[in-house]
Amino acid sequence: MKELRIDHEREERCGFPEVVFAPGKTVEQIVAAASEIYAHSGRVLVTRATPKDFEAVRAQLQGACYHEQARIISVGCAAPQHPAGLIVVAAAGTADMPIAEEAAVTAEAHGACVQRLYDIGIAGVHRALEHVDELRAARVIIAVAGMEGALPSLIAGLVSIPVIAVPTSIGYGAHLEGLAPLLTMLNSCAGGIGVVNIDNGFGAAELACRINDPSWL
Repeated sequence: MKELRIDHEREERCGFPEVVFAPGKTVEQIVAAASEIYAHSGRVLVTRATPKDFEAVRAQLQGACYHEQARIISVGCAAPQHPAGLIVVAAAGTADMPIAEEAAVTAEAHGACVQRLYDIGIAGVHRALEHVDELRAARVIIAVAGMEGALPSLIAGLVSIPVIAVPTSIGYGAHLEGLAPLLTMLNSCAGGIGVVNIDNGFGAAELACRINDPSWL
């Protein structure tokens, strides 16, 4: 295995150490990277991890936790440390929850206070409208949706705060594995929306944390 090139300066630059992306890596590479990051920083996240990856990491790092729906391994990530602002993670449907949970768990690992509002898609628009006060109380919202991807536009039309839109690969044929909601979100007529890549709950959370409380960077 080639020597690891861990970016140990990332925590100083960005407020959180380098995160290990598991797909494409061997179990040995995942464990080695996670162990080095943890030894240097006292905390580490592994995203898109499998149960097999978790068992290997847990054997090496005491206190490792597996967030099954989010597919994230966390070690040494404490309760909220930066409660000044609130991040709301809103998901359109139950099928979008794995990506929403990736965002929520990542934000919590970064020390943010997170509120989850799930299954509030526009097919039953009253479900979203029931939570207007909670949406408006946030400092930033992550809106996760598949199918046609309309939820971020609806939310952005109700609030004055930034909305980070996350298209998911959940939908029928012409949904094109997330391309349809991605284009919907990019073409939204509502202001204040930023869009991340398909299924990128992690990236949405990273951005949300910096918007939510930049003082901790």
